[in-house]
Amino acid sequence: MISYFKEVGTAFWNTCKGLKVTLGYLFKPAITVSYPTEKLVPFEKFRGALLFDTNTCIACNLCVKACPSDCIALKNAKNEQGKTIAKVDWYTIDFGKCNFCRLCEEACPTKPKSVWHSLDYELMFQNRDEMVRSWRKEDDYVGVYFDRGEQKFKPPTGQVPIQDVPARR
Repeated sequence: MISYFKEVGTAFWNTCKGLKVTLGYLFKPAITVSYPTEKLVPFEKFRGALLFDTNTCIACNLCVKACPSDCIALKNAKNEQGKTIAKVDWYTIDFGKCNFCRLCEEACPTKPKSVWHSLDYELMFQNRDEMVRSWRKEDDYVGVYFDRGEQKFKPPTGQVPIQDVPARR
């Protein structure tokens, strides 16, 4: 009988300790965010969507060689005589294959990096075509995709960037 009351007392004491923790959080301010209208900015080392800048790329192919998923391809630009120059004609990343390992960003020798992970965590793809992003000289950081139905390059729709100017590391 004494062991029964001892066990009830121990259970009551453990319940009080748990309620103390709960009551401690009851009076602290809420840290929730109204998600669709407010967005949290992820921490600095977050690996979001890959972005590309054609103006800083020197077409060295180091990102292509460093990629373990073989999801990056690029084509060097050519001058009027037909010789390849240190500029990129087009650059392609297949997000369906990419495992966001950041090896392409680490291999890039340019300052600032020509390929980098943004802080965007809301990538949205309507079909397989949108997962393959391409960049040419006139394209912005987000890139374009090739729509096989219409047989033309189109900018992606429906994506809301976290930052206006993408942060580079």
